Amino acid sequence: MKHLITAVALAALSLGASAQTYPGDKPVTIIVPFAAGGPTDKVARDLAEALRKPLGGQVIIENVAGAGGTLGHTKVAKANPDGYTLLLAHVAMATAPALYRKMQYDALTDFEYLGMINEVPMTLIARPSLPATNYAELTKWLDANKGKINLANAGLGSASHLCGLLFQQSVKIDMTTVPYKGTGPAMTDLIGGQVDLMCDQSTNTTGQITAGKVKAYAVTTSKRLTTDGLKSLPTLNEAGLKGFNVTIWHGLYAPKGTPKAVLDKVNSALKTALKDADFVKHEEALGADIITDARVNPAEHKKFVEAELAKWGPVIKAAGQYAD
Repeated sequence: MKHLITAVALAALSLGASAQTYPGDKPVTIIVPFAAGGPTDKVARDLAEALRKPLGGQVIIENVAGAGGTLGHTKVAKANPDGYTLLLAHVAMATAPALYRKMQYDALTDFEYLGMINEVPMTLIARPSLPATNYAELTKWLDANKGKINLANAGLGSASHLCGLLFQQSVKIDMTTVPYKGTGPAMTDLIGGQVDLMCDQSTNTTGQITAGKVKAYAVTTSKRLTTDGLKSLPTLNEAGLKGFNVTIWHGLYAPKGTPKAVLDKVNSALKTALKDADFVKHEEALGADIITDARVNPAEHKKFVEAELAKWGPVIKAAGQYAD
């Protein structure tokens, strides 16, 4: 028994020491569950740069793409819970459990929540030849063209796919969804008039809107945007779709069981990084809003994701569109 107590004490002492010296000379790896070069990868690389100084160590990025982000999520869920493997994930943390009916992890119980990073608004846009000039006219056009409306998206499980599902359910009009392999080809066909509508991130649409290449009707946030070129767009909520609020958000996670002292240090470093001047500048350039409210704290971050799971699960199940 004495040897057992000694072993436990030494283990606790060792754990405390490692938490105090974390991260030391060992690099912290942030897993990005999507390919390099995409919006989430960009956020992760900018955040890694901003984290290095407050965290006091090297931060590197590893892209583990595939299966709508679930491969990267799974790798982190099963990683050694020592703080050296983190996950930067977007809304897929809340939507994948409904899109994929066989999961190797639980979004709420297999991760330690570290805090949210940003939110990216969505915009409802249309082909330039669509006759409606504002949202009120668009609703009349939708009613008059039931059964003939094509709604583009960037692929099953993408932000534009999810936003489109919720929009259809909110206006109670079924549309023919046209999935593409990415926003690029979907936008090309929208501009060319091959499809009618699309709901996508402002990071992908602002340039096309301001250039007059597409028509824009509304934003999906609860408040109007202050971004140049989008200030005049109403929110879908004020246009009549009460409670409609869709953003593409990013959060930071660690494997379940990571020592609390390590989690506290990462959360503290994250809060400092979110105020870094260069990081703020990069996020503004992406059209993203940095999180400044209570969701930068682990408990509120998790509460938010729980609400997102409750929101998206019924929407995806009602559509019957699964990724597996």
